[in-house]
Amino acid sequence: MRARCLWIPIVALALALPATSGAATAPGAPGANATWTEADKDGYGTSTTTVSKVWHTLDDGRLTEVFYPDLGTPSVRSLEFVVSDGKTFAERDTQARNRTVELVDPRSLTYRQVNEQPRRYRITKTYVTDPARNVLLVDVKFESLTGKRLDLYSYYDPGLGNDGMDDTGGSSGSSLVASDSGSPVASALAASPAFDRTSSGYLGAPSDGWEDIRADYRMDGAYDSAPNGNIVQTGRVPLTGLSGSQSLTLALGFGGTTSAALGSANASLAAGFGAVSTSYEAGWHGYLSGLQGTPASADPALYNASVMTLAAHEDKTYRGGYIASPTMPWVWGTGLESPSGAYHLVWSRDLYEIATALIAAGDTAGANRAVDYLFNRQQKPDGSFPQNSTVDGTPHWGNLQLDEVADPIILAWQLGRTDATLYAQHIKKAADFIVGFPNAPFSPQERWENQSGFSPATIASEIAGLVCAADIARRNGDSASAALYERTADDWQKRVEGWTATNNGPYSPRPYYLRLTKDGRPNSGTAYNIGDSGPTVDQRKVVDPSYLELVRLGVKSATDPVIQNTVGVVDQQLASGSSSGRYFWHRFNFDGYGEKKDGSPWDIGFASNPTEDWSNNTTIGRNWPIFGGERGEYELLRGNSAGARSRLANMAAAANDGQMLPEQVWAPDFPPAGGAGFPLGEGTFSATPLAWSHAQYVRLAWSIDAGRPVERPSIVAARYGN
Repeated sequence: MRARCLWIPIVALALALPATSGAATAPGAPGANATWTEADKDGYGTSTTTVSKVWHTLDDGRLTEVFYPDLGTPSVRSLEFVVSDGKTFAERDTQARNRTVELVDPRSLTYRQVNEQPRRYRITKTYVTDPARNVLLVDVKFESLTGKRLDLYSYYDPGLGNDGMDDTGGSSGSSLVASDSGSPVASALAASPAFDRTSSGYLGAPSDGWEDIRADYRMDGAYDSAPNGNIVQTGRVPLTGLSGSQSLTLALGFGGTTSAALGSANASLAAGFGAVSTSYEAGWHGYLSGLQGTPASADPALYNASVMTLAAHEDKTYRGGYIASPTMPWVWGTGLESPSGAYHLVWSRDLYEIATALIAAGDTAGANRAVDYLFNRQQKPDGSFPQNSTVDGTPHWGNLQLDEVADPIILAWQLGRTDATLYAQHIKKAADFIVGFPNAPFSPQERWENQSGFSPATIASEIAGLVCAADIARRNGDSASAALYERTADDWQKRVEGWTATNNGPYSPRPYYLRLTKDGRPNSGTAYNIGDSGPTVDQRKVVDPSYLELVRLGVKSATDPVIQNTVGVVDQQLASGSSSGRYFWHRFNFDGYGEKKDGSPWDIGFASNPTEDWSNNTTIGRNWPIFGGERGEYELLRGNSAGARSRLANMAAAANDGQMLPEQVWAPDFPPAGGAGFPLGEGTFSATPLAWSHAQYVRLAWSIDAGRPVERPSIVAARYGN
């Protein structure tokens, strides 16, 4: 297991009073500020049923965020164990020296964590969600390595209803229950064998079970109630870690009330971990068996994990709503945005990437649900799409990105969704919006969401969307609209180079595509602020691998001289790592969307002083594995299948022990990459798993087997002779 660097909030003790055994109400309200855990997860799971609306994440040897009742609502921060000998030491099992995680079954999202402190203890934890109930079950084996009795405690930190500051906790018999004052979300933690002592307190206060135990290595407090605050709950487990006293099942149940949550938890305990895990695994086996199989080019373990992970990103109430990631990187986990809402939102662009991977894998039902979600739930009355939405389709951030209006049209065409109702009520509205948007193909935001302008990537999507819309219009007898869409697309296809490729930039005497231009004049020295803590620079100094969308979507040929020249420019400017490109590419020059220079989390409120000397930027965006996949698709169109296979292998090398692919990886061009806790080529503390990364891996694998990018709209490529 790689070395890790954790950011654990430093909390002040709320009161100096000692915990009193048997006291009814815990002191120290409301407790320390609630935050979320690190975003680089090494495990993610849920059942394949829609009955069980529970998703769980794992990281650093513990259970981290659990989502309930939908994928926009994290309701648990963490659950771990405390081990003590009652006399000389007490520690959380996440402090164990050796921590491993693995998929128990390569065809199921069943994860096992093993935390071992040499010569002290070993804890083995296996996780499944009950397909029939809103319950997460944990099978626990606790082993003493000292030959002596050890004490074991469950330490649970709820954050119900996407807010950890207004929970109320207490005991119900031998179980722990909690409810949220702001929403009908409740939890219950039950155990078999049952806890023999329970307590609810406030994070960081003397009533906090961890503070209590580490003070004298015993659990002295037994508070029956902790109202309205950031609560933590502790249960003493009647195990010694010695032979014959090692096995435990935890049930973490959820419901609209504490009684409903506890009833579900107890029902799952009664069913037993063995029966529940068998049902859970059978669901995933059945899902994979209904797909295409594994492409010959892919690593089977990573491929199956990727397909299952993509499926697990779909909400179970609002079907077809696949979120970007079940994580909260950097600022999104610090409490500065509460309730959280960044990566567990639905972007139509990310949903397009996911759905095209599902099509490639054989899950056309999931892809069709995505189309239904996009048009029936997310699309606005004017035909546009929000920048993103909550899982129920409510717009969240208020900006507009024209590629996100075009992508649903392309997806509908790829699935053969050409019926008259969908066309008239949705596809035509989206296409008309693109054609009629003032100064189009200029977009108020481009792919990276922090700049307006003429973006080659966005324009590629708009052109492809209009060509697909024209075909659907013609199939529905609307020849006038078809002609308008094609005429507009053809005009933009001819002019995209003039809008976005510079002839006098600093990186080459020949034309190359820019990230974007603010004014459609790529030879002007117009300056703009990069965004995300980046500097203000001449637009001719900013390139981006995203220009390859022009090739992938069939708008430009892979052998186009400007495309080929831009390949070299982008490699020189943005690639870093080994000679094979293992460490991928940055998003664009001077990108600040990443950790601070010392590796600590990006902070949207961080006072920065960015300069054009990238190494002096206070925050630095690292390298993105998705660009390996996009480059691999380009390599295929150049006839370089070996190069594409190399890109696929590079992506696979970025996966962690739980087969999770990250948003960004550490690359050697900027410290602290390569130092302890920052291993080269492995994920940063960015969103992991990122659905887009897994989708790109799946899609590239099938593209290699097919010898071409499988989601490239043939009608666009044919129209432009590509």
